[in-house]
Amino acid sequence: MTFTQLEVFAALARVGSFSRAAQMLGISQSGVSHAIKQLETELGVTLFLREGAAATVTEVGSRLLARANDILQQKEALQQEADAEQGVARGTLRIASFGATSSLRLLPQLLARYQSAHPLVEVQIEEATDDVVVQWLLERRVELGFVVLPDERFDTLPLTEDELVAVLPSAHPLAAKTAVRAMDLHGQPFIRTSAGSGPHIDAFLAQEGAVPRTLFRFEQLSSMMGFVAQGDALTIAARLALPSPPDGVVYRPLKPRRSRAIALAALRFDKLSPAAAAFVETTRKARKHWVMDLGGRRKGAPTQPPL
Repeated sequence: MTFTQLEVFAALARVGSFSRAAQMLGISQSGVSHAIKQLETELGVTLFLREGAAATVTEVGSRLLARANDILQQKEALQQEADAEQGVARGTLRIASFGATSSLRLLPQLLARYQSAHPLVEVQIEEATDDVVVQWLLERRVELGFVVLPDERFDTLPLTEDELVAVLPSAHPLAAKTAVRAMDLHGQPFIRTSAGSGPHIDAFLAQEGAVPRTLFRFEQLSSMMGFVAQGDALTIAARLALPSPPDGVVYRPLKPRRSRAIALAALRFDKLSPAAAAFVETTRKARKHWVMDLGGRRKGAPTQPPL
């Protein structure tokens, strides 16, 4: 078993395609196939189900993937430790973000501080929904990720509090309210998104038995905002994920309020690579400069868009 085989295993599991894995790794597609075949032969298990150039991780492959990623993380940490002994901070740091809330409101200022101090560290960021970020952390696909608290599976550094808000056409009767209840949305034309806040939105609506008419399902925030501005539908979104309200759109708090605490997370802070540990320390220092207010506890609160 070699590090190269494990790197191919992790890359193929990530992209699900022999051709894309080959492109990512800078090797031939036959090289990917050969490495996986050798690894499967040595381990005595089938890691992938193959269908043409596509590859789906098997159940046993999923279990072994976490081990493989852990070995690769330890290899990266080993090299970083060796570089640090020579007075050089470099390497690769992988971070998972769950969308605009963390990608736009938190990461830019953190990355600016971090890369100023550690210019030779390559930071790779992958964006996914909340539950996928959690899965990537558990699989050790990334060292750090942004999660919604509470989550006892990880060591966490609380950063800020977000809340769900109603996103309304400014001419809609609900825009005159200071806060919107779940039943106010019952029967209303509604937009669903694939954002990770979906379960929180469902819980808010279910508490009063509200059932909006879901007419649209959008992946992109810009599409959602455009339809709201035209008066075609309403929606609910995480406030920190939203821009300042465009013309024709207003935001209103929910009643009762639905908040969520956001944190930077890792499986173990005391087992991080030097690059990841330095990012956590940068984050600790940066949040001291943010406005702090969450139930009397110290939490970073980047500027939120106005209602």
